Amino acid sequence: MEQLRLHANDLVHLLPELSLVVTAIILSLLDLILPNRMNRSIIGWLTLVGIAVSAVFVILQLNPAEPFSLLNQSYRVDDFSNLLKLFTLTGTGLIVLMSLSFVKEDAIPHVGEYYYFYLPAALGAMIMSSSGDLITLYVGLELLSITSYLMVAMKKKDAQSNEGAFKYLVMGGISSAIILYGMSFLYGMTGSSNLMEIGIALPSLVASYEPLLYVSFFLLLAGFGFKIAAAPFHSWAPDVYQGAPTPVSAFLAVVSKAAGFAILFRVFYVLFGFSSFEGTSIQSDVFLAISVMAAIAMVTGNFIALKQTNMKRLLAYSGIANAGYLLVPIGTYFSGTHYANFSEFIFYLIAYLFMNIGAFAVLMIMEQAEGHTEAKGFGGMYYRAPLTAVAMVLIILSLAGIPVSGGFFGKLYIILGTMQTKQYWLGSLMILTSVVSLYYYFGIVRQMFMRSDYEPAEVKVSVPLGITVWLCALVGLALGFVPHIVLKGIESIFTLTKDFIIK
Repeated sequence: MEQLRLHANDLVHLLPELSLVVTAIILSLLDLILPNRMNRSIIGWLTLVGIAVSAVFVILQLNPAEPFSLLNQSYRVDDFSNLLKLFTLTGTGLIVLMSLSFVKEDAIPHVGEYYYFYLPAALGAMIMSSSGDLITLYVGLELLSITSYLMVAMKKKDAQSNEGAFKYLVMGGISSAIILYGMSFLYGMTGSSNLMEIGIALPSLVASYEPLLYVSFFLLLAGFGFKIAAAPFHSWAPDVYQGAPTPVSAFLAVVSKAAGFAILFRVFYVLFGFSSFEGTSIQSDVFLAISVMAAIAMVTGNFIALKQTNMKRLLAYSGIANAGYLLVPIGTYFSGTHYANFSEFIFYLIAYLFMNIGAFAVLMIMEQAEGHTEAKGFGGMYYRAPLTAVAMVLIILSLAGIPVSGGFFGKLYIILGTMQTKQYWLGSLMILTSVVSLYYYFGIVRQMFMRSDYEPAEVKVSVPLGITVWLCALVGLALGFVPHIVLKGIESIFTLTKDFIIK
């Protein structure tokens, strides 16, 4: 067995994480010594530098000859984790960028803290992506969660923000406890917290502990379901998104959700996918349960979004529906005719990143102009900020899954995957719920172009927000023109037998 100790040369493989830690420490000290009258946006720019340095280190580790593991597979540096780390850093970088002209000291008293809190949050998500052990996984989960609770509560004088933070703290604590309870069953049955060792031991314990296997699975599924805001564990999301500062809402909708998917994918495939469970009723029950949760999330998110008049709540329910879409490639599992689950998942996740961060960036522009986040604030937007309105249309095309856009091909690949695995009901439900989503997405377009009774308010688009909006809009459009190139790129980097813990 690999010795449970770290050596100095092992730290080279941890440079992406260490760079975030060092940057966070430096910025926290800098925030203490800077004069109070000085603009704290300099900390925001330095936060972006730290994120960029970390991303460079991740890129340098892409496609290694062999995956590197630390502490007996407790922490893995493989292309599964590398791709998700790049996703985390890209999303966090865009959110910090669009915050630079939005965050003001009159609304958020501690602007410096607001910026460098993104670093430990991103670090927690990266740890979750690389975890091969329940303990490491839980440490990353709590680092991300605790930092997120604080970020939601940044608007101290806002009652809605305080209410959202309290709900998030209570519900998040309960979900973490549920996850820990599910992990305790796995540890009690196998005597190990290592995912590979648990996966090897579980099949031989079915005869003695089959009921406990199901209990541990459903506990973990419920806990992870909360983290990704998938119905029926979604009730916290609309209130928290509405109360949190808008960039923090975007972080929860994109980066935090992706981290939850990373551990869900890793844990359930390692424990129930690549093992002697192959072809058993337990395996089919596990992935059927994930598919059912995907279906519930798609239906719940899209139908409740129809009634929303607040844009943050609408995007929250849109995120719940998208959590369902992202669960589908996990629930369909691998088969002899279909083994591109991870590539389909990552492709749609990339499209999801740009279309959601772009939508939140446009919302921030309108929030600055109108002073609220109600959908009516988009009234006559085309006549007040035509370029921003055009960019929002491109983003909505991707959100709604209209050809040619990244969102369309992301959904298309997932639907084709369900058809190849003969889960026709799930693919059909994806199509039907996507049609339902057209109504509320194009309701925003109607507000921007066809509403004549709006009260005109000056719309100023700052440079950081403008860059974020158009970058997201154009990347979403580009994904629709070259989807095969992106998909082949993902497949050339990720190798199932090399980048996953297969016994």
